[in-house]
Formats: sequence, structure tokens, C-alpha cells
Amino acid sequence: MSQIKGKNTKPELLVRKFLHSNGFRYKLHDKTLPGKPDIVLPKYKTIIEVQGCFWHGHQNCKYFILPKSNTDFWKNKIAKNIERDNINTQKLKELGWNVIFLWECQLKKDRIDSSLKQLVDDIISLKD
Repeated sequence: MSQIKGKNTKPELLVRKFLHSNGFRYKLHDKTLPGKPDIVLPKYKTIIEVQGCFWHGHQNCKYFILPKSNTDFWKNKIAKNIERDNINTQKLKELGWNVIFLWECQLKKDRIDSSLKQLVDDIISLKD
């Protein structure tokens, strides 16, 4: 598991490239905010978290399948990830931040265009 990247993943890079090309400027992994969020848009007071479907337990998603071996370990690990995500999201909201989640499955070839268009719409609507 030491080979698993927590930062600069392919889905995260796709979102960052799209945002930058559309004129959005952001900070990465801001250590002053709870959970060191993936993408911080200060101008819009918005956080974008790019979640891996497996690691963050995306329910009803074909990419979230518990392994057949060591199942208890994985259930516990993923449950802790979800709990930590919820705590950090709550803290961010208490600080006045808007939080948008993008799932790995939303960034697959068949859905990426509509997902990124929806992301821009969400960012702009949250600013108002």
C-alpha cells in the first residue's frame, strides 16, 4: 500500500488541468485547512475533493468492491476513511467553505465531459 498515491492522482490531475484551462486558479493540499483538501478555490470559497471510489467507499459503484481476502481489514480501513472524510467536511463547512465531491467513476471517459461541466456550474452557482 506504500505505492498508493494520495496526491496528484490521475483523476485529480484531470480536474486540475480542466479547471486551469477554464480560468480557475486554485491552491493544492492546503495544510491550513482540515484534511488538506485536494483543490482549494479561495475566490469561490470552495473545496473540491477528488475521491477514489474504492478508498472512500462509493456506494452502488462498480469500482467499489471489497476484496475477498482480509475483508475485515478492508471494511475497517474504508469505514475509517469515510468517517475521516465526514469529520473534515463538517469542519470545512463550519469554517464557511463549500465542499464539492467528484468521484473517480465520474471522471471515466463516458462521463467526464458532463461531470466537469456540472462541476463548473456548481462552482459558479455556489459563488452567488
